Amino acid sequence: MRIFRYLPLINHHKMKKTLITVLILAQLILMRCQAPSTKEERLEWWKDARFGMFIHWGPVSIKGTEIGWSRGREWSIEEYDNLYKQFNPIQFNAHEWVQTAKAAGMKYIVFTSKHHDGFCMWNTKYTDYNIMNSPFKRDVMKELSEACKKEGIALGFYHSTCDWHNPDFPLTSPGGTVKREVSNLDRYTEYLKNQSVEIIKNYGPLLVMWYDVPQQFDSIRGQGVIDHIRKIQSNILVNNRTGAKGDFDTPEQRVGSFNNKRAWETCMTIGRQWAWKPDDEVKSLEQCLHSLIRSAGGDGNLLFNVGPRPDGTIEPLQVERLKEMGQWLGKYGYAIYGTRGGPFKPTDWGVSTRKGNKVYLHILRWAGGNSEITIPDIGIPIKNVVFAGGKVAGSKKAENNYLIAIDEASVQPINTILEIEYEGDVMNVDPVEVKPQSVSFMKSVNASSNLKASWINHEWVDLKAVNNGEWSGSFWKAAEDDKQPWIEIDLGKAEKISKILLYESGTNINSFELQYKDGTTWKTFHKGTAIGEKCEISTDPVETQHIRLQITSFSDVPGIYEMMMFN
Repeated sequence: MRIFRYLPLINHHKMKKTLITVLILAQLILMRCQAPSTKEERLEWWKDARFGMFIHWGPVSIKGTEIGWSRGREWSIEEYDNLYKQFNPIQFNAHEWVQTAKAAGMKYIVFTSKHHDGFCMWNTKYTDYNIMNSPFKRDVMKELSEACKKEGIALGFYHSTCDWHNPDFPLTSPGGTVKREVSNLDRYTEYLKNQSVEIIKNYGPLLVMWYDVPQQFDSIRGQGVIDHIRKIQSNILVNNRTGAKGDFDTPEQRVGSFNNKRAWETCMTIGRQWAWKPDDEVKSLEQCLHSLIRSAGGDGNLLFNVGPRPDGTIEPLQVERLKEMGQWLGKYGYAIYGTRGGPFKPTDWGVSTRKGNKVYLHILRWAGGNSEITIPDIGIPIKNVVFAGGKVAGSKKAENNYLIAIDEASVQPINTILEIEYEGDVMNVDPVEVKPQSVSFMKSVNASSNLKASWINHEWVDLKAVNNGEWSGSFWKAAEDDKQPWIEIDLGKAEKISKILLYESGTNINSFELQYKDGTTWKTFHKGTAIGEKCEISTDPVETQHIRLQITSFSDVPGIYEMMMFN
């Protein structure tokens, strides 16, 4: 500030010039102070950011099928490989995309530079199979890079490790299941390295290079790629899909498990497909926000995918949903951004995040009525507890726990946040288990279709998902030939059940029954029709150890995200 004391002594022109110089220098110093300079600092910035936009896009959007994977499957290889000759997304506007990400509260974007189909979305000198040879003839990655820099959004690129179009890669379509008679993996590796460097030099500095599906790449070859690009940008982040470990893990289509020792990022679609799909089902606002909140509570990030249409625009319904997420984050983002997961591990009712001497309990599901949440004593006294907004919540110490009163009037539809202020810093407290609210959480499960956990049409199908507390990603799905699908939960002991929550994957169930086991006989105690996004059932108490959901009619193969039982 002392600089300005002497400005009146110089003439107006010099004063104006000096002011501009001072402001520019100040801005440069500020930018230097804020910009993460080391890889470790960049990783911490990325963890603080918590929320990013994934974008899968390419000529395949013309067909509305899955990028890369539909090559040689839904469409012949020749037809797929020539789609770029029709690709002319004249309504593409990079600034609109970036503004959508900002409106959603996202802090970074990861865009598909090249998927497994080998088509390159930038002006690359290493292959003619790129967007500059389409009717569009515009470098979308350059435009996106410029828009991100203007709007202050960090940028990274998804770049497929495998390439089913390149003749040097040993595998080809469909799905990388066909082995080429002639290939040259070493030469292909150089191609991958060269393109990666080209991207970083042309559009960097970048936040991340996000590789995928290494297939023929082992850890040594994958680490070679990472080492090579770090000669160009030493602080760039790299995920775990080159074949090498990289900087962070990438659970897909499901929220990752709690892990504060190794960075991770859930990648998940807002609909059912990575690339654009006509009339795609869009997740509810509750699902979308729960995915983000549960990721943060597990100490991970959420990379949330949109698939732009063939004209270059993002589906209006997807845009609207993202804006709704941004509106929520505008009010409650302080409990997400810059936090770390814990100190309480995720449970069926929700998760916790922490920052300094504060813990934020995110109550995502509540059985209803006036009750209490039990949290362990972490060895630091609680100073006060309030609901987000300032209303004081009652709390009391009981042996090795704290009991926090929840009154039904304070419960919010999507997430009820309790702010707990401790008398000391909570960041170094080791994570602890929390008592669940439901009696079904993580109990033994059986089903008519007890399929092995696996990928089915790019969705993670897992029977254990039906009572793990997370209902926006993985789910149970009946087998195609299962005509009388059912799911059974063994509660471990007899419980009096009076409330059940059901979450369906899709809207295929037309009718169902809830049954309890009486000796060796299954008896129906509730009949229902559609389940849909969420079905809440209150009944007269039924005392039993075993509960079964029997699906009696359906329009297409049914799936269930979650079943919760309360006494």
